[in-house]
Amino acid sequence: MTQNDYLQQIDEVIANGKYKADWQSLANHKTPDWYYRDKFGIFIHWGLYSVAGFGNEWYSRNMYNADHREFEHHRKTFGDQKSFGYKDFIPLFKADKFDAEKWVSLFKSSGARFVMPVCEHHDGFAMYATDFNRWNAVDMGPHRDVIGELKTAIEKEGMTFCGSTHRAEHFFFMNTGATCDSDVYDEETFDFYGPAVREEAYNRDNIFKTTEDTYAPGATKEWLDDWMVRTCELVDKYQPKLLYFDWWIHNYTFKPYLKKIAAYYYNRAEEWGEEVTIVYKHQAFPPTVATFDVERGALEGISPLPWQSDTAIGKHSWGYACTNEYKSATQVICDLIDIVSKNGMLLLNVGPKPDGTITDEETKVLTDIGAWLSKNGEGIYGTTFWKKFGEGEANVEGGFFKDGDGVNYTASDFRFTYKGGIVYAFQMKPDGEDVKIKAFKKRGRHDCLVNRVTLLETGEEVDFERTDDEIIIKNSVKSDNPLCFKIEID
Repeated sequence: MTQNDYLQQIDEVIANGKYKADWQSLANHKTPDWYYRDKFGIFIHWGLYSVAGFGNEWYSRNMYNADHREFEHHRKTFGDQKSFGYKDFIPLFKADKFDAEKWVSLFKSSGARFVMPVCEHHDGFAMYATDFNRWNAVDMGPHRDVIGELKTAIEKEGMTFCGSTHRAEHFFFMNTGATCDSDVYDEETFDFYGPAVREEAYNRDNIFKTTEDTYAPGATKEWLDDWMVRTCELVDKYQPKLLYFDWWIHNYTFKPYLKKIAAYYYNRAEEWGEEVTIVYKHQAFPPTVATFDVERGALEGISPLPWQSDTAIGKHSWGYACTNEYKSATQVICDLIDIVSKNGMLLLNVGPKPDGTITDEETKVLTDIGAWLSKNGEGIYGTTFWKKFGEGEANVEGGFFKDGDGVNYTASDFRFTYKGGIVYAFQMKPDGEDVKIKAFKKRGRHDCLVNRVTLLETGEEVDFERTDDEIIIKNSVKSDNPLCFKIEID
């Protein structure tokens, strides 16, 4: 099918479907029940950048930018940027130990319920079979349909397959190749690197200021048509139940295309009989059209609409990097609880090595999270927010890129979730002493009754008393991770 054929098909599907390419129609779309129920998913950043394994997943851009350490590292390790460009990593990307079923088994053991691989990153190398990009993992490198294999393994395990595309940013991403003697503008590879638009606003580190501005210079019609077709092809071939976009699509030039992509995707999902949603950042979509995402961060309070946080186990890179440092399972568990208490879902990233193995550090974190969820997941899965998200002095700093080293919780800090007449109270930093929660003090008029309290860690009912100041729950259990008390109310 040609690009023009696909553009025509997109228009026909929208014309004949329930959803039209306008916000009024798309605002009737609802958050999928499965997504809201399952709460916890795995993100995967794996591609050519893992072969370099240095700096972060922006290696493809930074290796051409003398302002970044990747520039000199590349010259010392691989050669100058003209004789060994980013494309030359492709033959080295063999993925000889990649085992989709082994990955998914680990993800399932972590307690995650959905999985979202990055199908194409900003670097322009597609990890799936596509008719619109010859630079892909099926025809080059590992010669495998990585996304197809993962989808099969994910669905075999009863998990939900989702997909992410970061193709939009490739419009400018490789333009640092113009700042040095490189291969970026070579004619035979320009369909890989291009357009690498030479515009000052998107040069070097100007891009951060520029891409935050909705009204900054945007993409061309030629690029946007191509981007929309590639996105809709991904939808048709792999049928992801979440479609995630990275930043910059909030730029004004993308708006008409976002409406068409959303209408096409939602209409296709109607044909499949599936619940889906788009995940976005910043102000790319209006509320209720899609699901808002906070990258490496969270919200300070309860959102009336379901939302998502995406973060990584790795502190400095989403993809594999030899210098990366890793969060503890305890930090991730605390993040998960806090996010769910505020009506959110967590998408947690891993960055596999170029051979297709997952680092020991990430494996351990996932295993430890799974062990905790096996006992405490009742307070996470299928829950919603309570009348308040928590209690205590400690809270996250709201916004993007705020995950850092975590929050310094104390034994007086709690988070609450709710399900079917039960409040789940998570003590974020247990100290092995009796637990005191002010939110359940005895009020008298219009007070709820507390019938039973169970500690999920042990499954045992525990004694409690209520005073005018607090509920006192008898406890002697010590734990490095949060404890969850199941409080049954009337």
